[in-house]
Amino acid sequence: MPLDKIIVKGAREHNLKNIDVTIPRDTLVVITGASGSGKSSLAFDTIYAEGQRRYMESLSAYARQFLGRMEKPDVDYIEGLSPAISIDQKGASRNPRSTVGTTTEIYDYLRLLFARVGHPHCPNCGREISMQAVEQIVDTVKALPEGSKIIVLAPLVKDRKGEHQAIFKELRKSGYARVRIGGTTRDLSEDIELDKKKKHKIEVVIDRLVIGQSDTQARLADSVETALKLGEGIVVVSIVDGLEYLFSEKFACADCGISLGEIEPRSFSFNSPHGACPDCTGLGIKMEFDPDMVIPNKKLSLAEGAIHPYQWQTWYFSQLEDVARKHGFSLNAPVEHLTPGQLDIVLFGENGNKIKYKNRFGKTREYSSGFEGVIPRLDRLYRDSESEQVRAGIERYMVANPCPSCGGKRLKPEALSVLIKGKNIADISALSVVDSLDWVDALADPSTPLSEREQIIARQILKELKSRLGFLEDVGLDYLSIDRASATLSGGEAQRIRLATQIGSGLMGVLYICDEPTVGLHPADDSRLIDTLKRLRDLGNSILVVEHDEAMMRAADWIIDLGPGAGEHGGHIIVSGPLQEVLACRHSITGAYLSGRKSIPLPDQRRRGNGHEIVIHGARQNNLKNIDVRIPLGELVCIAGVSGSGKSTLVNEILFKKLAQVFSGSREKPGDHDGIEGLEYIDKVISIDQSPIGRTPRSNPATYTGAFTPIRDLFSTVPEARVRGYNPGRFSFNIKGGRCEICRGEGYIEIEMQFLPDVTVPCEVCRGKRYSREVLDIKFKDKNIAEVLDMTVDHALDFFDHFPAIKSKLKSLHDVGLGYIRLGQPAPTLSGGEAQRIKLASELARRAIGHTLYILDEPTTGLSFDDVAALLKVMQRLVTSGNSVVVIEHQLDIMKNADWLIDLGPGAGHRGGQIVAEGTPEQVARVPGSVTGEYLKKVLPV
Repeated sequence: MPLDKIIVKGAREHNLKNIDVTIPRDTLVVITGASGSGKSSLAFDTIYAEGQRRYMESLSAYARQFLGRMEKPDVDYIEGLSPAISIDQKGASRNPRSTVGTTTEIYDYLRLLFARVGHPHCPNCGREISMQAVEQIVDTVKALPEGSKIIVLAPLVKDRKGEHQAIFKELRKSGYARVRIGGTTRDLSEDIELDKKKKHKIEVVIDRLVIGQSDTQARLADSVETALKLGEGIVVVSIVDGLEYLFSEKFACADCGISLGEIEPRSFSFNSPHGACPDCTGLGIKMEFDPDMVIPNKKLSLAEGAIHPYQWQTWYFSQLEDVARKHGFSLNAPVEHLTPGQLDIVLFGENGNKIKYKNRFGKTREYSSGFEGVIPRLDRLYRDSESEQVRAGIERYMVANPCPSCGGKRLKPEALSVLIKGKNIADISALSVVDSLDWVDALADPSTPLSEREQIIARQILKELKSRLGFLEDVGLDYLSIDRASATLSGGEAQRIRLATQIGSGLMGVLYICDEPTVGLHPADDSRLIDTLKRLRDLGNSILVVEHDEAMMRAADWIIDLGPGAGEHGGHIIVSGPLQEVLACRHSITGAYLSGRKSIPLPDQRRRGNGHEIVIHGARQNNLKNIDVRIPLGELVCIAGVSGSGKSTLVNEILFKKLAQVFSGSREKPGDHDGIEGLEYIDKVISIDQSPIGRTPRSNPATYTGAFTPIRDLFSTVPEARVRGYNPGRFSFNIKGGRCEICRGEGYIEIEMQFLPDVTVPCEVCRGKRYSREVLDIKFKDKNIAEVLDMTVDHALDFFDHFPAIKSKLKSLHDVGLGYIRLGQPAPTLSGGEAQRIKLASELARRAIGHTLYILDEPTTGLSFDDVAALLKVMQRLVTSGNSVVVIEHQLDIMKNADWLIDLGPGAGHRGGQIVAEGTPEQVARVPGSVTGEYLKKVLPV
């Protein structure tokens, strides 16, 4: 009998407590529970790891060397496993050449479509050009009205100066009788004299015919063939006293002399030299100096160091003195008082003799002998310097602007001149998914301008395009453009793109394991994602989803609730079964929230703020529609709206980047807007996002929050440490003397396995403890430094109860719901939500000064209902202390607890970017047309 269940026995990975669980196959299963309860340990580190390991063991030793090796998870056995595919949130490519189109193969099909049915046009004059064989040219000419007198000509000279006597001589020798010069027919038997200083157009007359005569067919074919040979692939057919027709046997514009070459799919690839713009090599951007970054504060004078790169360079200041004297301005005047001409001279220099030199690459360069100007000099240093440090320093004054050659479209002019229904491939790539679908549907329509032959060619391509675009629409990504860079996608967006790609594969019998696919999704978009997962299930696949989203849990066929707590207090199966069993389970916190027995309460009253506000004027970056946004201070402000409505653009790209420029001297340029008022009412800005707190295992919660410094200070005061002369540095695993020198403080060693992948094993000297034996001999309250780092935050709180410097930092970690993580847990093993809360905790541990603006980007990622309640208390505490909090969020419990809510929309992409509603949550819930308001009605007593 075929197994209809996945049976896991004795799972002990990480904090799992030797659990047994049975998971029904071919169903949608949600694994939920408190943060740190063991959900990922069960789904990814046990079930997925074992599925992958078994698959790889089935391959040959030669094949296995190209795959990453996965250790056997700590589990007794698993039955009923299918081939497993993991769809997590870490799949977004950082490659600047990767786009939504290349990731989903949509762009590959577009390249094929344009190569096969596109109409090439001259990139210079815009005239349509086509490639025709001799037979096609003859058929076209024969179709002219019967009795038409025609002349077949071969173009020899086009707009070239000279007397061209050698050409006339060669034509006479070859037996030709007439030429046409500038539209006038001349006999070659006479002397022809041309003005050598004027441009001439010369065509040789090959034949004169009358359409419809008996000998026309044979003569016309011979004449056209001869003309093509003489005219290098171009023939002109002129009707006497009538129209003229130009034909080409290759893609070339006879008027401009531009040849396109053969058109093939690689001609449209910006990752290939055949299609990429030569100036930007297909990136679409060029790094250029920004005058606003070179002189960030125009209220300063040049004498006060307004030119940021040369603030302290007195030799350059002396050059400026000469220039100022010569052009009549003062170095002590604020830069904003200089005329545009004077500022141009400072920035771009003055003309002088050109001096040539060779740079470090051996290329000849030149610069002016006059005052060189700040930007030309920085440019020269950037190109010539051998120091990467110098080049990195100069890059701070550069911004990525669209390439001037291709306008940011990445391709050569020849590729951009191939059109379908008046649009080139870059125009289509710039469309959103939903608009691209409309364009594909219009092309597939039988009444489309495509010819019958083109429709036959395009039919299969259009079917594939429609299928892939439809999958993206189904997972709630209809607002993305095809040319959107993968590096700009959030983790949730990247995960849903991979999910859409998997749906397109049409596999069955596969185990899909997803990590919170609803991240970044508005409740209004949840239903489409759930429908997509159900479609995957209905194909005959098993879907395992690690999730906290209520809608996802209610839609699941089976729910596994882990807990009851986090870390050491988790790892148990609380309940496993359909939704009704979870609702009825008295021990399940998840069931308590889903059934309504427990809920996150509303605030007693909405704050009125401190009377001040920040006003963003004319925000128009990306899809924002030139809006003015008012953010009251002294309140918890939530920015809501459907996915893709412009929330991140408003808050991260405009507000935070502008504030970072003002308060911390950031060189990042904010998005397009007219200005921001009210900055004088805040002292500093802190952005807390989900980026990792460190890229290496050397970074951990203790080092990031600063708790490790007083811990090391404490160990250095132990009597035995003082006798040995150990200072606090001796207790660092990064410094020679305290660390284990065999593994250099890493705790593990990589062993090269030749034809097999490298294996990571614990260091045999320190046993993974990272320290030398001498340092581990020093103990405080019977614990050495390695044992302290292995403690959970909650355990460490009790251990250091009488040490305020350490306790305050650990208490902040506990307050944000991270009591279960270990002090020395390597940063790469932390989730995005955990990293964000560690950053929040490190800010909480600092002395409160008030008047700080905190910006949080979806802080509820990875949080259960109870964790959200704890996070809300922290955010409310920040506001009560006199600070302001701006949070981008879709979670209804956060939205209903906000003092002020700004709802962007009404749709995504170009259909968004406007303020749909603003006010208290109750006021937003009453606004007609607000999608967010419709969902708030369900959780508010409106």
